[in-house]
Amino acid sequence: MSIPQSFIQELLARVDVVEIVGRYVPLKKSGANFMGLCPFHGEKSPSFSVSPSKQFFHCFGCGKNGNAIGFLMDHAGMGFVEAVQDLAQQVGLQVPDDRSTPQERERAAAQRAKQLTLTDVLEKAAEAYARQLRESPRAIAYFKGRGVSGAVAKRYGLGYAPEGWRSLASVFPRYDDPLLEEAGLVITSEDDADKRYDRFRDRVMFPIRNVKGECIGFGGRVLGDDKPKYLNSPETPVFHKGRELYGLFEARTAIREAGYALVTEGYMDVVALAQLGFPQAVATLGTACTPEHVQKLLRFTDAVVFSFDGDAAGRRAARKALEAALPHATDTRSIRFLFLPPEHDPDSFIRAHGSDAFARCVGDAVPLSRFLADAASEGCDLGTAEGRAHMAANARPLWAALPDGVLKRQLLADLAQLAQLPAADLGALWQQVAPAERAPVRPAGGAPTDGWAPPEAAWAGEPERPRWSPGAPRRKPWEPGRGRWPREAPPPFQGPRPAPASRADHAARLLLSHMQFLEELSPEDHQALCAEPPPHGPLFVWLEAQYHEHGATPWAVLQTQLQGHPCEALAQRLMTGSHAQTEGDVPELRLELRGLLNRMLIEHIKAEESALVAQVAQDPAALQRYRELQAKRRALETAGSLRT
Repeated sequence: MSIPQSFIQELLARVDVVEIVGRYVPLKKSGANFMGLCPFHGEKSPSFSVSPSKQFFHCFGCGKNGNAIGFLMDHAGMGFVEAVQDLAQQVGLQVPDDRSTPQERERAAAQRAKQLTLTDVLEKAAEAYARQLRESPRAIAYFKGRGVSGAVAKRYGLGYAPEGWRSLASVFPRYDDPLLEEAGLVITSEDDADKRYDRFRDRVMFPIRNVKGECIGFGGRVLGDDKPKYLNSPETPVFHKGRELYGLFEARTAIREAGYALVTEGYMDVVALAQLGFPQAVATLGTACTPEHVQKLLRFTDAVVFSFDGDAAGRRAARKALEAALPHATDTRSIRFLFLPPEHDPDSFIRAHGSDAFARCVGDAVPLSRFLADAASEGCDLGTAEGRAHMAANARPLWAALPDGVLKRQLLADLAQLAQLPAADLGALWQQVAPAERAPVRPAGGAPTDGWAPPEAAWAGEPERPRWSPGAPRRKPWEPGRGRWPREAPPPFQGPRPAPASRADHAARLLLSHMQFLEELSPEDHQALCAEPPPHGPLFVWLEAQYHEHGATPWAVLQTQLQGHPCEALAQRLMTGSHAQTEGDVPELRLELRGLLNRMLIEHIKAEESALVAQVAQDPAALQRYRELQAKRRALETAGSLRT
């Protein structure tokens, strides 16, 4: 979706950041601003300020700041488009899409309206189930038997679906409303369309909420021995099991305070862990962990611990979680796996051994790297060449799913050691392309087939030739015995080529598009950017000052603030044209910026090294400084080579 910057500017002008933040954080007037406890780090005295005049928030404790869109992204875990749509809905605006047709926009608006209606229906049902819980001694006894307090039950909105086939008829006057079936609350008989009944009956109920706190579905557990033990809402326009996590809305703040998210296997695990001092727990919804689950969690934390039973089913679930997590396992993230004894789940383990023992188990959880090697080695006899080869074959797709980085290179070395091969040999073997993907082989007799271009440096004395593509003119045939291609007329002159974008251009474009990236830069990064020659250096200085004063600001707003500034022409050039659109997911763009900064730092270090070489004869300390810089440069070059 491509949202015009002009719309974002209009949206930010209409919303009130105090109202948006105040829905999540209790605020009190303090002079011209409002103050509250920061939701991004634990604190006892308020240091979180929200400015109604500047329309941005800032924490003097942890440094978090931004506008209303940034707050929803950082606190509620929304994506950029989702946050814009949420704010637009609140002020009655329709989000335009530059790439969509009027018919597509109309369908999208109808879909959003349907989603809002369904969440309203589900919220009403959740309120009814919560009332029923207070009137059901059996359901109350069940929760009390599991040690759940009234406060925790209220926090998670726990409820009870009473016995009877049509109890929701007393909640919804129109029991035949199609919305009840579409929301997954009512089932229509296949034999008789007029026969309807409640999906959830005589079950304790666990409302499932999205990151905005809206009820999107339910999980129900039987009180007796009926089957199925757990029953979930079906897939609906607002509920998708593969994307949602139970308890994430309630656990957001606790995840940030604890520094990690704990993923369990069931609703009751989440509620019981919250009662026992681990409110950072979430659960998958009766399905295997998916990449979407992992990506959603990583919006809130860089550390995830998966907790599974130690039996065969738990190991299978852990393997699924491993596969889902691999594409997101960057060098700065921690993903671990906790296996409890087969006779315990987290609830029973804590009751038997205490919270401290469980916390130690979390601390000792198996790192992703070790679990990957264990999973690849399962069923393989590493004492034989065949077993080691089998292990390597199992490990290859897992290793290939990892993003490029130091972790991937280290794992290659670990797996090569298990396979008893040099790491370079194993890496070369795994990176060989499949036969069907290889370049065509030159046929016997010397003449290549029509439309085929020889690979680079295929034969001595033969010039490089551009590969032929459909629609391009065919080459003249190969001239046997002459060892060269026939002379061709040069292509017509098409004018001078545009100057390639520099690293400073690219870094400035990324920061103008995603100003929040400035927060993640080190002092050394800032120094390198600001030391760039004009006009880039002054632009980076100006950007940093704007960020400290106003927080992360969209390009549409920056464009206005730049009017009349000496750097305006450079910024307009960088942000104009098709090349100005920074493509890719935000994590990918972060890595791209990191790579650019590393290369810029390398250039600065090389310049300083050259200056130090001339000083070594007169200043012995210069030699030590030179060696330090050399080690630093090599580390940056290694990091860069691992990403390419």
